[in-house]
Amino acid sequence: MPDIHIYPSSNFNRRYASIDMIILHYTGMKTAQEALDKLCNPTSNVSAHYLIFENGDIYNLVEEEFRAWHAGISSWQGRDDVNSRSIGIEIANPGHEFGYIPFKEEQIRSVTTLCQDIMRRYQIKPQNVLAHSDVSPMRKKDPGEFFPWKKLANNGIGLWTDDFMMPKKSVQEMLSEIGYDTTDELSALTAFQRHFYPESLLELADRTIERLAAVWTLYSQKDPSNEPL
Repeated sequence: MPDIHIYPSSNFNRRYASIDMIILHYTGMKTAQEALDKLCNPTSNVSAHYLIFENGDIYNLVEEEFRAWHAGISSWQGRDDVNSRSIGIEIANPGHEFGYIPFKEEQIRSVTTLCQDIMRRYQIKPQNVLAHSDVSPMRKKDPGEFFPWKKLANNGIGLWTDDFMMPKKSVQEMLSEIGYDTTDELSALTAFQRHFYPESLLELADRTIERLAAVWTLYSQKDPSNEPL
């Protein structure tokens, strides 16, 4: 585990649920220092448990026992208040607004090590490591289509498949049963693409629904409450 720098933020309150998720973000600001300042500014009303700089340095801003303010209006599998359920990790990257770039290898190594440690301590399931855009599809794009979800899944963090399958349910049903809020189905599908099929955004691939069916099957196998194909 890399050294963790303590840099306290006052932006937190008590939790109302047990920790069973990790939510990954990009900072969406021009520099990591700007993000650090904002996450620790008492007037900003935002924070995260951890911030990872481009060189892989990890800053602990909010103690894990407390509820950081990183996910905002969000839900997963029909449950709101994702902040109470989750550990929030911000990864320094200018994001779509300021010139989105691939993440640094040093960052991904730190993300991997930190997530593995958190998952072990709280017994968090791989399928509950998610993107901010997964839990807030109508509002957020982060950490975006450059984030290497497949590499993380190869290290036990999140789920991944390269498979394609013919769907036996509607798009709305599959997205909803994976966990997405489908109030705006197109937004939910775009969030799915960013996480599980970035080629469909970067290369105009056209097999999104078949990838969706494969990911739905993968989640169904992990969650016996979902009806199997």
